[in-house]
Amino acid sequence: MSRAVVVGEKPLILGFKGVGFEVIHADDGEKLAHELAQLARAPEVSVVLVTESVAAEAPEALHHFRENSKAVLTTIPTHRGSDHLAFDEMKRAIEYSIGVDMLGKE
Repeated sequence: MSRAVVVGEKPLILGFKGVGFEVIHADDGEKLAHELAQLARAPEVSVVLVTESVAAEAPEALHHFRENSKAVLTTIPTHRGSDHLAFDEMKRAIEYSIGVDMLGKE
């Protein structure tokens, strides 16, 4: 059975538990890197959401997870608003793969 997981600060992610996500608390980049390394080894994990505030502290952990897991990983904004991390990552991936900035310059 597939697992959907959300990782981030406890008060920001508890609501996801009500819709069936597994909730993992990570208040800093070091804890996030540890949790993502464990999730990357779990083949039943299919979706991982990470709060932008914690993801910004450990971008290399997100990169490592994407290289070692087939699961989809994306960042979600917090109550402070979006930093557009997911959009920026997608923009870089598209530009790298086709050599053209399809989403426009900022």
